[in-house]
Amino acid sequence: MDPAAEEARHLGLRFQQGFLAGRRLSAFPWAELEKKLKSSSDALLLLDILQKHESIATEPLDELYDVLADILNKEESTTCYKSYLLPTGDSVTLSETVAIISQGTTGLVTWDAALYLAEWAIENSAIFSNRTILELGSGIGLTGIAICKTCNPKAYVFSDYHHCVLEQLRENIHLNGFVLESETGNHTKMQSQNQRTEVMDLQGPKITAAELDWDSVTKEQLSQLQVDVVIAADVVYDPQITSSLISVLQQLSASKTAGKPPEIYIAFTVRNPDTYHLFQTELGKVGIGWQVVPTHTKNLFLYDLHSNITLLKLLA
Repeated sequence: MDPAAEEARHLGLRFQQGFLAGRRLSAFPWAELEKKLKSSSDALLLLDILQKHESIATEPLDELYDVLADILNKEESTTCYKSYLLPTGDSVTLSETVAIISQGTTGLVTWDAALYLAEWAIENSAIFSNRTILELGSGIGLTGIAICKTCNPKAYVFSDYHHCVLEQLRENIHLNGFVLESETGNHTKMQSQNQRTEVMDLQGPKITAAELDWDSVTKEQLSQLQVDVVIAADVVYDPQITSSLISVLQQLSASKTAGKPPEIYIAFTVRNPDTYHLFQTELGKVGIGWQVVPTHTKNLFLYDLHSNITLLKLLA
Protein backbone atom coordinates (compact mmCIF):
# COMPACT_ATOMS: atom_id res chain seq x y z
CA MET A 1 0.00 0.00 0.00
CA ASP A 2 1.40 3.38 -0.96
CA PRO A 3 2.04 5.93 1.83
CA ALA A 4 -0.86 8.20 0.85
CA ALA A 5 -3.34 5.32 0.89
CA GLU A 6 -1.98 4.06 4.22
CA GLU A 7 -2.30 7.55 5.72
CA ALA A 8 -5.89 7.78 4.50
CA ARG A 9 -6.70 4.34 5.90
CA HIS A 10 -5.24 5.31 9.28
CA LEU A 11 -7.24 8.55 9.36
CA GLY A 12 -10.43 6.66 8.54
CA LEU A 13 -9.68 4.22 11.34
CA ARG A 14 -9.27 7.08 13.81
CA PHE A 15 -12.75 8.34 12.93
CA GLN A 16 -14.14 4.82 13.42
CA GLN A 17 -12.38 4.42 16.77
CA GLY A 18 -13.62 7.81 17.95
CA PHE A 19 -17.18 7.02 16.98
CA LEU A 20 -17.24 3.61 18.69
CA ALA A 21 -15.56 4.96 21.84
CA GLY A 22 -18.13 7.74 22.16
CA ARG A 23 -15.58 10.54 21.90
CA ARG A 24 -16.75 14.15 21.74
CA LEU A 25 -17.01 15.55 18.21
CA SER A 26 -14.36 18.13 19.06
CA ALA A 27 -11.90 15.27 19.65
CA PHE A 28 -12.17 13.96 16.09
CA PRO A 29 -9.27 14.79 13.71
CA TRP A 30 -11.27 17.28 11.63
CA ALA A 31 -8.28 19.47 10.76
CA GLU A 32 -6.37 16.49 9.39
CA LEU A 33 -9.41 15.39 7.40
CA GLU A 34 -9.86 18.86 5.90
CA LYS A 35 -6.19 19.03 4.97
CA LYS A 36 -6.30 15.58 3.43
CA LEU A 37 -9.44 16.28 1.44
CA LYS A 38 -8.01 19.55 0.08
CA SER A 39 -4.88 17.74 -1.11
CA SER A 40 -6.72 14.70 -2.45
CA SER A 41 -7.83 14.39 -6.05
CA ASP A 42 -10.71 12.07 -5.26
CA ALA A 43 -13.28 11.38 -2.56
CA LEU A 44 -12.11 7.90 -1.57
CA LEU A 45 -11.11 9.01 1.92
CA LEU A 46 -14.48 10.57 2.69
CA LEU A 47 -16.25 7.55 1.19
CA ASP A 48 -14.19 5.23 3.39
CA ILE A 49 -15.13 7.18 6.53
CA LEU A 50 -18.81 7.16 5.62
CA GLN A 51 -18.76 3.43 4.87
CA LYS A 52 -17.13 2.70 8.24
CA HIS A 53 -19.93 4.53 10.04
CA GLU A 54 -22.66 3.09 7.84
CA SER A 55 -21.38 -0.43 8.43
CA ILE A 56 -22.17 -0.03 12.14
CA ALA A 57 -25.86 0.70 11.55
CA THR A 58 -28.10 -2.03 10.11
CA GLU A 59 -31.50 -0.33 10.27
CA PRO A 60 -32.91 2.05 7.64
CA LEU A 61 -32.26 5.75 8.25
CA ASP A 62 -35.96 6.54 8.79
CA GLU A 63 -36.15 4.00 11.61
CA LEU A 64 -33.04 5.47 13.20
CA TYR A 65 -34.74 8.87 13.26
CA ASP A 66 -37.81 7.29 14.88
CA VAL A 67 -35.67 5.75 17.59
CA LEU A 68 -33.85 9.05 18.10
CA ALA A 69 -37.16 10.84 18.55
CA ASP A 70 -38.20 8.30 21.19
CA ILE A 71 -34.93 8.78 23.04
CA LEU A 72 -35.24 12.55 23.03
CA ASN A 73 -38.66 12.28 24.59
CA LYS A 74 -37.33 10.26 27.50
CA GLU A 75 -35.17 11.27 30.41
CA GLU A 76 -31.51 11.68 29.60
CA SER A 77 -29.60 8.48 30.36
CA THR A 78 -26.71 8.58 32.80
CA THR A 79 -24.94 5.70 31.05
CA CYS A 80 -23.66 5.00 27.57
CA TYR A 81 -21.94 2.18 25.70
CA LYS A 82 -18.45 2.53 24.27
CA SER A 83 -16.41 0.11 22.19
CA TYR A 84 -12.63 -0.07 22.04
CA LEU A 85 -11.17 -1.85 19.01
CA LEU A 86 -8.46 -4.44 19.62
CA PRO A 87 -5.68 -5.32 17.13
CA THR A 88 -7.14 -8.84 16.87
CA GLY A 89 -10.28 -7.43 15.22
CA ASP A 90 -12.26 -8.03 18.42
CA SER A 91 -13.37 -5.20 20.70
CA VAL A 92 -14.06 -4.39 24.33
CA THR A 93 -17.54 -2.96 24.83
CA LEU A 94 -18.28 -1.21 28.11
CA SER A 95 -21.23 0.33 29.85
CA GLU A 96 -19.94 3.61 31.33
CA THR A 97 -21.41 6.62 33.05
CA VAL A 98 -21.44 9.95 31.24
CA ALA A 99 -20.28 11.84 34.35
CA ILE A 100 -16.74 11.75 35.73
CA ILE A 101 -18.09 11.45 39.28
CA SER A 102 -21.21 9.35 39.70
CA GLN A 103 -22.76 7.67 42.76
CA GLY A 104 -19.91 8.91 44.91
CA THR A 105 -17.10 7.36 42.87
CA THR A 106 -14.84 8.08 39.89
CA GLY A 107 -14.65 4.37 39.07
CA LEU A 108 -17.55 4.24 36.60
CA VAL A 109 -15.63 5.71 33.64
CA THR A 110 -12.53 4.58 31.74
CA TRP A 111 -9.48 6.71 32.50
CA ASP A 112 -6.52 7.36 30.19
CA ALA A 113 -4.08 5.35 32.30
CA ALA A 114 -6.29 2.26 31.91
CA LEU A 115 -6.12 2.63 28.12
CA TYR A 116 -2.36 3.19 28.30
CA LEU A 117 -1.86 0.10 30.48
CA ALA A 118 -4.02 -2.02 28.16
CA GLU A 119 -1.93 -0.91 25.16
CA TRP A 120 1.29 -1.76 26.97
CA ALA A 121 -0.06 -5.16 28.06
CA ILE A 122 -1.16 -6.08 24.54
CA GLU A 123 2.30 -5.19 23.22
CA ASN A 124 3.94 -7.19 26.03
CA SER A 125 1.55 -10.13 26.16
CA ALA A 126 4.30 -12.62 27.15
CA ILE A 127 4.27 -11.09 30.65
CA PHE A 128 0.64 -12.20 31.07
CA SER A 129 0.45 -15.40 29.01
CA ASN A 130 -0.44 -18.49 31.06
CA ARG A 131 -0.05 -16.57 34.34
CA THR A 132 -2.38 -15.52 37.16
CA ILE A 133 -3.06 -11.77 37.22
CA LEU A 134 -4.47 -9.58 40.00
CA GLU A 135 -5.73 -6.12 39.09
CA LEU A 136 -6.20 -3.58 41.87
CA GLY A 137 -8.90 -0.96 41.35
CA SER A 138 -10.25 -2.56 38.17
CA GLY A 139 -13.03 -0.01 37.74
CA ILE A 140 -15.39 -0.99 34.94
CA GLY A 141 -12.94 -3.45 33.42
CA LEU A 142 -11.30 -2.04 30.27
CA THR A 143 -7.72 -3.14 31.02
CA GLY A 144 -8.59 -6.57 32.36
CA ILE A 145 -11.07 -7.49 29.64
CA ALA A 146 -8.57 -6.40 26.98
CA ILE A 147 -5.87 -8.57 28.58
CA CYS A 148 -8.22 -11.56 28.86
CA LYS A 149 -9.12 -11.23 25.18
CA THR A 150 -5.59 -10.77 23.83
CA CYS A 151 -2.92 -12.03 26.27
CA ASN A 152 -4.08 -15.56 27.17
CA PRO A 153 -3.69 -15.38 30.99
CA LYS A 154 -4.28 -18.54 33.02
CA ALA A 155 -6.42 -16.68 35.55
CA TYR A 156 -7.47 -13.06 36.07
CA VAL A 157 -8.68 -11.50 39.32
CA PHE A 158 -10.53 -8.21 38.90
CA SER A 159 -10.92 -6.30 42.15
CA ASP A 160 -12.52 -3.14 43.45
CA TYR A 161 -14.39 -2.00 46.55
CA HIS A 162 -17.28 0.32 45.65
CA HIS A 163 -20.45 -1.75 45.22
CA CYS A 164 -21.66 0.28 42.21
CA VAL A 165 -18.33 -0.19 40.45
CA LEU A 166 -18.42 -3.95 41.07
CA GLU A 167 -21.97 -4.13 39.73
CA GLN A 168 -20.96 -2.28 36.56
CA LEU A 169 -17.81 -4.39 36.25
CA ARG A 170 -19.81 -7.63 36.36
CA GLU A 171 -22.22 -6.25 33.76
CA ASN A 172 -19.30 -5.44 31.46
CA ILE A 173 -17.80 -8.90 31.92
CA HIS A 174 -21.14 -10.35 30.75
CA LEU A 175 -21.32 -7.80 27.95
CA ASN A 176 -18.04 -9.08 26.50
CA GLY A 177 -19.18 -12.65 26.19
CA PHE A 178 -17.99 -14.09 29.49
CA VAL A 179 -20.43 -16.09 31.61
CA LEU A 180 -20.17 -15.71 35.39
CA GLU A 181 -20.61 -18.95 37.28
CA SER A 182 -20.56 -19.45 41.04
CA GLU A 183 -18.21 -21.92 42.68
CA THR A 184 -20.76 -22.58 45.43
CA GLY A 185 -24.18 -20.95 45.15
CA ASN A 186 -24.35 -17.36 43.93
CA HIS A 187 -21.30 -16.12 45.84
CA THR A 188 -18.12 -17.51 47.35
CA LYS A 189 -16.31 -16.02 50.31
CA MET A 190 -12.66 -14.93 50.43
CA GLN A 191 -12.47 -15.93 54.11
CA SER A 192 -14.15 -12.65 54.97
CA GLN A 193 -17.79 -11.68 55.27
CA ASN A 194 -16.99 -8.36 53.62
CA GLN A 195 -15.28 -9.78 50.54
CA ARG A 196 -17.50 -11.40 47.95
CA THR A 197 -16.27 -13.00 44.76
CA GLU A 198 -17.86 -14.28 41.61
CA VAL A 199 -16.04 -16.73 39.39
CA MET A 200 -16.64 -17.52 35.78
CA ASP A 201 -15.51 -20.73 34.24
CA LEU A 202 -14.96 -20.46 30.50
CA GLN A 203 -12.68 -21.66 27.77
CA GLY A 204 -9.69 -19.53 28.55
CA PRO A 205 -8.73 -17.82 31.80
CA LYS A 206 -10.51 -18.39 35.06
CA ILE A 207 -11.89 -14.94 35.83
CA THR A 208 -12.83 -13.63 39.25
CA ALA A 209 -14.49 -10.35 40.24
CA ALA A 210 -13.64 -9.71 43.89
CA GLU A 211 -14.62 -7.10 46.46
CA LEU A 212 -11.26 -6.08 47.93
CA ASP A 213 -10.91 -3.65 50.82
CA TRP A 214 -7.29 -2.44 50.97
CA ASP A 215 -7.68 -1.56 54.67
CA SER A 216 -8.84 -4.98 55.84
CA VAL A 217 -7.39 -7.57 53.45
CA THR A 218 -4.68 -9.71 55.02
CA LYS A 219 -1.40 -11.07 53.69
CA GLU A 220 -2.79 -14.60 54.02
CA GLN A 221 -5.82 -13.77 51.87
CA LEU A 222 -3.62 -12.21 49.18
CA SER A 223 -1.18 -15.13 49.30
CA GLN A 224 -4.02 -17.56 48.65
CA LEU A 225 -4.59 -15.94 45.26
CA GLN A 226 -1.15 -17.21 44.11
CA VAL A 227 -0.71 -14.36 41.62
CA ASP A 228 2.22 -14.02 39.23
CA VAL A 229 1.53 -10.45 38.10
CA VAL A 230 -0.19 -7.49 39.80
CA ILE A 231 -1.34 -4.46 37.81
CA ALA A 232 -3.25 -1.27 38.56
CA ALA A 233 -4.23 1.84 36.60
CA ASP A 234 -4.94 5.30 38.01
CA VAL A 235 -4.86 4.31 41.68
CA VAL A 236 -2.26 6.99 42.54
CA TYR A 237 -4.44 10.11 42.66
CA ASP A 238 -5.45 10.74 46.27
CA PRO A 239 -2.92 11.19 49.11
CA GLN A 240 -5.53 9.95 51.59
CA ILE A 241 -5.54 6.42 50.13
CA THR A 242 -1.79 6.20 49.49
CA SER A 243 -1.02 4.46 52.80
CA SER A 244 -3.72 1.84 52.16
CA LEU A 245 -2.37 1.18 48.67
CA ILE A 246 1.21 0.93 49.94
CA SER A 247 0.10 -1.57 52.60
CA VAL A 248 -1.48 -3.84 49.96
CA LEU A 249 1.57 -3.56 47.69
CA GLN A 250 3.87 -4.39 50.61
CA GLN A 251 1.85 -7.52 51.42
CA LEU A 252 1.79 -8.58 47.78
CA SER A 253 5.54 -8.04 47.44
CA ALA A 254 6.09 -10.36 50.40
CA SER A 255 3.85 -13.11 48.99
CA LYS A 256 5.35 -15.70 46.68
CA THR A 257 4.13 -18.02 43.95
CA ALA A 258 6.45 -20.93 43.14
CA GLY A 259 9.08 -19.23 45.29
CA LYS A 260 8.91 -15.92 43.45
CA PRO A 261 7.23 -12.61 44.37
CA PRO A 262 4.77 -11.25 41.79
CA GLU A 263 5.75 -8.70 39.18
CA ILE A 264 3.93 -5.45 39.96
CA TYR A 265 3.11 -2.71 37.42
CA ILE A 266 1.34 0.55 38.30
CA ALA A 267 0.18 3.01 35.62
CA PHE A 268 -1.10 6.46 36.48
CA THR A 269 -1.54 9.97 35.16
CA VAL A 270 0.65 12.44 37.03
CA ARG A 271 -1.86 15.21 37.78
CA ASN A 272 -0.23 16.48 40.97
CA PRO A 273 3.55 15.95 41.26
CA ASP A 274 3.28 16.07 45.06
CA THR A 275 0.99 13.02 45.06
CA TYR A 276 3.39 11.17 42.75
CA HIS A 277 6.38 12.01 44.95
CA LEU A 278 4.46 10.98 48.09
CA PHE A 279 3.78 7.58 46.50
CA GLN A 280 7.47 7.14 45.66
CA THR A 281 8.52 8.21 49.17
CA GLU A 282 6.11 5.80 50.86
CA LEU A 283 7.31 2.96 48.63
CA GLY A 284 10.87 3.65 49.76
CA LYS A 285 9.86 3.61 53.43
CA VAL A 286 8.68 -0.01 53.13
CA GLY A 287 11.68 -1.09 51.08
CA ILE A 288 10.03 -1.21 47.64
CA GLY A 289 12.05 0.18 44.76
CA TRP A 290 10.74 1.11 41.34
CA GLN A 291 11.78 1.75 37.76
CA VAL A 292 10.01 3.55 34.92
CA VAL A 293 8.90 1.19 32.17
CA PRO A 294 9.67 2.47 28.63
CA THR A 295 6.71 3.65 26.58
CA HIS A 296 5.22 1.12 24.18
CA THR A 297 5.37 1.79 20.46
CA LYS A 298 1.77 1.45 19.21
CA ASN A 299 -1.13 3.72 20.09
CA LEU A 300 -4.27 1.56 19.82
CA PHE A 301 -6.85 3.63 21.67
CA LEU A 302 -7.94 7.24 21.61
CA TYR A 303 -6.96 9.31 24.65
CA ASP A 304 -5.02 12.48 25.36
CA LEU A 305 -1.50 11.67 24.17
CA HIS A 306 -0.26 14.78 25.98
CA SER A 307 -1.29 13.33 29.35
CA ASN A 308 1.66 12.71 31.64
CA ILE A 309 1.15 8.96 32.06
CA THR A 310 3.81 6.91 33.84
CA LEU A 311 4.16 3.14 34.18
CA LEU A 312 6.26 1.89 37.09
CA LYS A 313 7.55 -1.61 37.73
CA LEU A 314 7.97 -2.13 41.47
CA LEU A 315 11.09 -3.86 42.77
CA ALA A 316 10.79 -5.76 46.04
